[in-house]
Amino acid sequence: MTKEFVIIYPNVRIGSDSVIEEFSIIGTPPNTKDQDKFETFIDCGAKIRTHTVIYAGNSIGRNFHTGNKANIREQCQIGDNVSIGALSVVEHHVKIGNLVRIHSQVFIPEYTIIEDNVWIGPNVVFTNSKYPNSPNSKKNLKGCYIKKNVIIGANCTILPGITISEKAVIGAGAVVTKDVKSKTVVAGNPAKIINNIDNLPYSI
Repeated sequence: MTKEFVIIYPNVRIGSDSVIEEFSIIGTPPNTKDQDKFETFIDCGAKIRTHTVIYAGNSIGRNFHTGNKANIREQCQIGDNVSIGALSVVEHHVKIGNLVRIHSQVFIPEYTIIEDNVWIGPNVVFTNSKYPNSPNSKKNLKGCYIKKNVIIGANCTILPGITISEKAVIGAGAVVTKDVKSKTVVAGNPAKIINNIDNLPYSI
C-alpha cells in the first residue's frame, strides 16, 4: 500500500504487501551521467516509514524496514529481513546481508560490507577514509568488513578498512583501530580484547 505525498521515480519495482508512508521518496536519481539506467527493486513486505529517501539502483530483499528519515544512497545491495533505523545513513555501494539490524543514527559509508545476522547499536559510525580531505582521499577509500553474527554496541567508531570477524562483540563506546578476531570481546579507546564470547553468560 502506498500513501499520499509519496514520490516514486520511474524504474522502481516494489513487491506486494509493502507499505510506504507519507513523504517518502523512492528511486531518487543520483547525480551521474547514466542515472536513467539505474533500476530500483524492493521485494515484498517492505515497511518504509515517513520521510525515508531511497536512491536509484538499489536491490533490497524481503521484509525490509526503515525508521523515520532513513537515507539510503544508490547502488546498494541489501538482503532479506533487514531493518535500518531512524535517521541512519547508508552511503552508495554498500553491501548488507540478511537478518541485519541497524539501529538509529548509524552512519555507514560507501564500500562497507556487512554480512548476515549483524546487530549494530545506535549512533555507531563506520569510516572509510584514512586521510579525510587529502588530495587523493576519494581514490583510496576502504570500507569496513563486518562478518557474520557480530554485535556492535552503541556509540562505537570503526576506523577505515577494519575487519571484524565472526561472532565478535564490540563494547559500547569503543574506538576500533585494529582488526578484531573471531569470538573476541573488545572495548575501550583504542579497543582492546577484554574477553571471549565463550566466557559470556549467554550464547551468540
